[in-house]
Amino acid sequence: MEINKDYRFGDMIARYVKDGQTGQAGLVLLPESMVSHVCEKKYKADPLVQLKFIGDAYPGGFAHGHSMRNSGTMDALLFEEQRKLERDTSVTVVSAWRSQSSCRVEHHLTWYSGYRALESFTIIKNESELPVTAEMISSFSLTGFTPFAENDAPESLVFHRILSSWSAEGRLYSSNIEDLNLEPAWAPSGTRCLRFGQVGSMPVRGFFPAAYLEDTRVGVTWGVQIAHPASWQIEIGRRDDALYLSGGLADREFGHWTKTIGPGEAFQTPSAYLTAVVGDVDRAAERLTGMQDRPLLRGPALEEDLPIVFNEFCTTWGSPSAANLYAIAERLKGRGIRYLVIDCGWYKREGTHWFNSMGDWDVNPIDFPDGLEQTLEHIRKCGMIPGIWFEMEACGVESAAFHWVDHLLKRDGLPITSGDRRFWDFRDPFVVSYLKEKVISFLKNHGFGYLKVDYNDNLGIGCDGAESLGEGLRRQMQAVQDFFRLIKQEVPDIVIENCASGGHRLEPSMVGLTSMSSFSDAHECEEIPIVAANLHRVILPRQSQIWAVLRKNDSLQRLVYSLAGTMLGRMCLSGDIHDLNEEQWKIVDEAIAFYKLVSPIIKEGTTNRYGTLVHSYRHPKGWQGITRTSKDRSQMMAVVHTFGGDVAESVKLPLPAWGHYENTQMFPDNNTDVKVEDGHISCRLAKPFSALCILLRMKQSGAQ
Repeated sequence: MEINKDYRFGDMIARYVKDGQTGQAGLVLLPESMVSHVCEKKYKADPLVQLKFIGDAYPGGFAHGHSMRNSGTMDALLFEEQRKLERDTSVTVVSAWRSQSSCRVEHHLTWYSGYRALESFTIIKNESELPVTAEMISSFSLTGFTPFAENDAPESLVFHRILSSWSAEGRLYSSNIEDLNLEPAWAPSGTRCLRFGQVGSMPVRGFFPAAYLEDTRVGVTWGVQIAHPASWQIEIGRRDDALYLSGGLADREFGHWTKTIGPGEAFQTPSAYLTAVVGDVDRAAERLTGMQDRPLLRGPALEEDLPIVFNEFCTTWGSPSAANLYAIAERLKGRGIRYLVIDCGWYKREGTHWFNSMGDWDVNPIDFPDGLEQTLEHIRKCGMIPGIWFEMEACGVESAAFHWVDHLLKRDGLPITSGDRRFWDFRDPFVVSYLKEKVISFLKNHGFGYLKVDYNDNLGIGCDGAESLGEGLRRQMQAVQDFFRLIKQEVPDIVIENCASGGHRLEPSMVGLTSMSSFSDAHECEEIPIVAANLHRVILPRQSQIWAVLRKNDSLQRLVYSLAGTMLGRMCLSGDIHDLNEEQWKIVDEAIAFYKLVSPIIKEGTTNRYGTLVHSYRHPKGWQGITRTSKDRSQMMAVVHTFGGDVAESVKLPLPAWGHYENTQMFPDNNTDVKVEDGHISCRLAKPFSALCILLRMKQSGAQ
């Protein structure tokens, strides 16, 4: 394998290699510190771009139907050039080919100064006089795994994926390459591959759009994450001693997608983010989620101190009113909460249910006889910013809009009906105009500072209105995201929450359009701290809104357990706030004070996790300890939860080797069985489903 060119990007090397037999160019990503450990390895370089045009041959090697990679389109690509573009804060390498149909194919790989991952995407420019139709285009393709072994590295490669189900987001799913049946065959005649992903408008359903490949022998992990709000795929496979890893838009076989590019037109794939690190899956994930910080640089200023949210959903259960919101605002006055969010149900007509009546967006005249103005003014007088809930993409069966079929998404000429929902066609100017009035003007006229956008069903394989159902879906979701941008343009300081039945849209492009995201719908579940900790691998904790639902029958132990979970992200409160006694409120106030102390660490820090392996989320056993160290290493937070089963006599969490820390604050503050010594935090939680939070500061040099 010929090394064509090395580019240094931060602490990584992007190595472009050329296959001497095929002439194909591939990309190998390396931690800079490991370059000297790269081995001589014989393999066929997997192309840097994967592309399939209709009319060209499908791949051989028994791949047809399992993979569309390495098709006849790839055989006909001719390399043209590679150039480096340097800007003030970024460096891009552009690699270009010419197809047989006179299309220019460009792969862009960009490093942004200060970040530890690379952005990758592909552009197809049709410079011919005839249209071409693609049925697969990759956003990224990496080759040569593992470059640290001459052979196929038996029993040393682990493939990590992140599972997701409703109210059970983020479970790490790790498989040895051998267990996936991805060992090489005795001869390189057949492709062995695994293609996985998601189909529809909930991009985090089944799996998160991310994957990690770990070489456990040398301690290096590669990570990839796709930024796309619709159908996507990732594929890992091989024909010889080297694995490949590629992905992007779900292709024709997997996602019903084709794209026709007319003469003079261009098409750009969604971005993917790539990294390589000496370390495990958590270190690779941290580098990928770090890229999500870039859009936040343009976010609302009032979000910088990670303020607390109160959402009344688990207080009124979809029945907010002027009367109960008045009482809620009075109860929360002076508690240190910034946003009071009016959740679903404010629009429902008499006799309808909040879940089936969205779409018309008229204020309920029975629950709000004088409109919303007096209620919102009272919330402001109580020192909070009012927020409002919309599910703006859907029409419920009990709304008039449900029957406006000319403006709804269709498949096979019929409205797409999923359960009791239909969906607006955001490509329709009427829909944009209607929702601009119903949503954007509504926000402006009422002075809302917070918008919760929910999404509670899935579009499936796609919709009419384009050359394929998958392309219809892609355009629909592009138009939806354009509407998010329009909201931000029209209401510049609005704080937007991204919710999709909890966590079904926790992918970089949606997260990047919003200030925070609902972590899950596991509002009152014992698994909340497990899910909350899982999400550190896929989104920034500063954007992960974690609920603590306060119940009048909760013991003080249970209140602490619930409230401690919010320290793993953004604190959101709800529940029986009118019925809590003085002792219960003391715990809540104590948690709020502790959260405000640790919010700078939540905002910028490094996470490590310890504890027992939890198999059942619904019936968890064992314990979990999460530490998060501040960016400057001067402070550290530990959040410990015990679950069911036998409780360990003592929980120990290792301290970093670079300094000595001392305990300065705890929640709850009555736990005295905590020691910081011998490089560990030691604590004892005697009962199942208990919790403890600790704030430590580094001792000053010379302090005893």
